[in-house]
Amino acid sequence: MYHKHNILIWVIGYWLLAIGLTSCRGDEIVVPSEYELLPIPVRAESSFAPNEPIGMYLLNEGNMGSNKASIDYVDFCNGYYIRNIYGERNPNVIKELGDVGNDIQVYGNRLYAVINCSHKVEVMDLRTCRRIGQVDIPNCRYIRFKDGKAYISSYVGPVSIDPNAQLGAIFEVDTATLRVTRQVTVGYQPEEFEIIGNHLYVANSGGYHAPDYDSTLSVVDLTDFRQIKKIPVCVNPHRVRKDQYDRLWITSRGDHKDVQPQLVCFQPISNSLLPIANVPAVSEMVIFGDSMCFYGSHWSDETMSNTITYGVIDIRYPIADSQYPTSDPRPLITDGTEKNIKIPYGIQVNPYNGDIYITDAKNYVSSGQLHCYSREGKRKWSVRTGDIPAHMCFVYR
Repeated sequence: MYHKHNILIWVIGYWLLAIGLTSCRGDEIVVPSEYELLPIPVRAESSFAPNEPIGMYLLNEGNMGSNKASIDYVDFCNGYYIRNIYGERNPNVIKELGDVGNDIQVYGNRLYAVINCSHKVEVMDLRTCRRIGQVDIPNCRYIRFKDGKAYISSYVGPVSIDPNAQLGAIFEVDTATLRVTRQVTVGYQPEEFEIIGNHLYVANSGGYHAPDYDSTLSVVDLTDFRQIKKIPVCVNPHRVRKDQYDRLWITSRGDHKDVQPQLVCFQPISNSLLPIANVPAVSEMVIFGDSMCFYGSHWSDETMSNTITYGVIDIRYPIADSQYPTSDPRPLITDGTEKNIKIPYGIQVNPYNGDIYITDAKNYVSSGQLHCYSREGKRKWSVRTGDIPAHMCFVYR
């Protein structure tokens, strides 16, 4: 109780500090962070195992054009959910985080947030969320890391549906200097990607060319930074996840009309590609050991509605020549509370205890929610977030 009392005093102090800082930005108002107590035990950081997260950042996308991207933080040590931590910690940054947060990742002692329509990657101190700098990348999408370099997918061209939209690119950035060192052209509107060995695999969606979507996976050699080939995978690919067997799981969004979404598994070593049967549309997924937790929110232009599904599949089986021996997905949420989630928009799994985090974008223009489920699929708690909560990453000791 004494510990939480001290935290309350500290929170009030931050509020007073934030009010005082409003005068430093003229017409810009610093919105102070909000602290909400969660039903989790207070623990000293030293009691956490090395592979046990002490916190989790959540990037709220904010509606396009609203300049309302924001970062929240789940404090597993003190049992708090902290809303809008970036704005308070960086009161002198004009327009705060920016327009449309598209990805957030940790590398070393830094936090990287990809801000799509602000055409930048924001770089922060991992512990304090204070700004270190930014990297200007046009229409940037997702970020991954290898050997001191950050790799960022980019649509390159302006944010616009255009049948003549240009090819996309992968940018390489030196994480020490935050300078772009190399650039390679890939397919149309590249989305997520993974790095296996010395190769980068990026899904080319062709989203700006709708309904003539791209359907390829570009392979980039990291030594000389060139695209060495394109592999046909599925229509309008989006998510790419690698498992512990160095296989790639790729989602297809289809064309929202005739071509249905699907999940495929690609084995780079054998160049094998197989669709996964009995799995509905997958919008987002996270691999936890030999399990893949996913949700699907598939929009149909014909019905003008979303079909929403949740599930877990076993990914242990190797790829056969003709089929993947998967059974029907088992339930991800088992207590019936999925009916309270309007639009699932993000998913993450705590690698230490198996807790599942699912975000709800609600109506896309107001506060969303973060739901925490046990590994058995039972809801433990829920909390209000910023607008369009989507992307999560963990912080360790």
